[in-house]
Amino acid sequence: MTDAVVGAIVAVGLAVRVLALQSSAGDPDALYARREDPASVARAADLWASRPAADFDAAWKLARACYWVGTHEPTAGQKRALERGVAAGERAVRAGANRPEGHFWLAANMGRLADAFGIVSAVRYRGRIRDELDEVLRLDPQWEGGLADAALGQWYATVPRLFGGSRDTAKQHLQRALEHDPNNTSALAFLGEMMANEGQTQEARAMLQRVLDAPVDEKWAPEDRELKRRSAEILKNLR
Repeated sequence: MTDAVVGAIVAVGLAVRVLALQSSAGDPDALYARREDPASVARAADLWASRPAADFDAAWKLARACYWVGTHEPTAGQKRALERGVAAGERAVRAGANRPEGHFWLAANMGRLADAFGIVSAVRYRGRIRDELDEVLRLDPQWEGGLADAALGQWYATVPRLFGGSRDTAKQHLQRALEHDPNNTSALAFLGEMMANEGQTQEARAMLQRVLDAPVDEKWAPEDRELKRRSAEILKNLR
């Protein structure tokens, strides 16, 4: 193969990549798929935010993007992103009350605010988080492989007993999520971490190994990779 032919092939490859990037620049779904790049997810969020307030899909997808930003950006920008996500989630719930997406991502943004930004946020959102996740279960308990049950498991595990928390109820929700999807990495990872914290070392090892063995879901690939890394770290430190 001559140098000229090789050069032509390389040029065509570069042109194809440039065209692909240009075509995705205005596509928020394609941009969000590359959410591990902060600039890409920020652009996706801005595109969804530019759409009419009554656009249900734009509202819940903006809430989802804000949750990602609010859990991955430097601390200074997290609270602002999550509050934006709460506002978008509220719009999604108003636009599509009978759809699970808005309820879930509203709860997710509230949950992160409650976890990370003090007692005021925790008191303000605690009950609403559970209510929104319960609504997801009412609408579609199998949505996204039991994601609402996985989130409720975390809610019941982290909220103090005085305010409704319960380790037993947490485990029930996490196990129910695994009934919907045995490879639900969110449920597997949190249940394994709970077991590790409770000294159930053998059970924790088995659960965390399931996270590592689970196939990466293309739709949730960045989240799956993070959960696998965290589970591997916990496994390494188990005694």
